[in-house]
Amino acid sequence: MTVLLLLIPISLVLGALRLMFCIWAVRNDQYRDPEGDAQRILDDRYDDRPAQIKKSKK
Repeated sequence: MTVLLLLIPISLVLGALRLMFCIWAVRNDQYRDPEGDAQRILDDRYDDRPAQIKKSKK
């Protein structure tokens, strides 16, 4: 029973931290354009890899 006196406040603090983090993420536009990010990952125009050099035939 004394364990509950420790676990309940810890769970309330962790829940409050989670809520504050979610509010911070929404206010700082972390979820601004999730569909655009999903499309950019499939598009070659935004590829960070260097262009491949074509090998000449010998």
